Amino acid sequence: MGSASGPADTHSWAHSFWSSGQASGEIRLQSLAAPGPGEVLIAALHSGISRGSESLVYAGHVPPAVMDTMRAPFQEGDFPGPVKYGYLSVGRIVELGPETVSGVIEASGLGVGQRVFALFPHQDRYVIPIEAASGIPDGVPSARAVLAGVVETAINAVWDAAPKWGERIAVVGCGLVGASLCALLRDFPLSRLVVIDPHPRAAALAEHLRIEVLTPAEVSGEFDTVLHCSGTEDGLALGLSLLGFEGELIEVSWFGQHSPTVPLGGDFHAKRLTIRASQVSAVALSARQRRSHRDRMKLALAELQDPFYDVLLSDHTTLAALPETMAAIASGQLLGWCHVVDYSPDPPSGRI
Repeated sequence: MGSASGPADTHSWAHSFWSSGQASGEIRLQSLAAPGPGEVLIAALHSGISRGSESLVYAGHVPPAVMDTMRAPFQEGDFPGPVKYGYLSVGRIVELGPETVSGVIEASGLGVGQRVFALFPHQDRYVIPIEAASGIPDGVPSARAVLAGVVETAINAVWDAAPKWGERIAVVGCGLVGASLCALLRDFPLSRLVVIDPHPRAAALAEHLRIEVLTPAEVSGEFDTVLHCSGTEDGLALGLSLLGFEGELIEVSWFGQHSPTVPLGGDFHAKRLTIRASQVSAVALSARQRRSHRDRMKLALAELQDPFYDVLLSDHTTLAALPETMAAIASGQLLGWCHVVDYSPDPPSGRI
């Protein structure tokens, strides 16, 4: 693990996690400018590790063709690395920049002391435009709020799938996004909702989700829509095999540099099947004219008032230990859903 020690004056310094792009990472000390007009200084409380995308970035497996489109909003550095990457941060506003427009504060409802979610990497304090911070409802614990970006992805996938009354839907892959999809879909008037995953952790969710949780060997029957989230070739093939006539598979996984074999033979054409991608950077077409990215994030944060999502917070680590934690996650030694990075206790209002 890399480490750094700097000046005793911490007013203008921050610690952050950087991936080398070669299956290693380090903690870096970097300068931090004071917030300017329209900006806020945030002290991090927690951040979440998005296992799939962050493991690909950590290993340097972001395909050259999508390096620009897969940049995180506040990413520093370029793929394959070194790069500061991440997008599940929760913190508290500790300072407003000078000349911050009062109308912006009034419209956002944000001010010093407010807890916010931001699409920011793993860093203990940072400065962002106030428009990039989303207020967290009182009923959402800070650690749970790191899942806002994940739930936002799931909401977008549901909008892409556009489930109809009485449909049969299968979710293949019960990772963070798959489990969040099931939490959203369980209240829809579907005739059947199934999540399919061979890992025992999926079965443990059955009592919480109140839906069928099956292994690939146990599933039977046809489905109208499949949401594929496993990130595996086998999961994609299974999802296609489960579709009925003119069924649709919504591909939610990101495969990185891997190009999976897609079984387009057999009855793919005879059944007139469809494969369609869902990606969170664009609001789903079905909602794009009426919902903004900020609207979608607000919905995700409101959804997190459901205590079910605490089940998806697998373990906790510290920023200092993050290089070892990421190595264990990327190698498959550390399993679970979302690992939470904990930062120092809340600092007082004003300058840190």
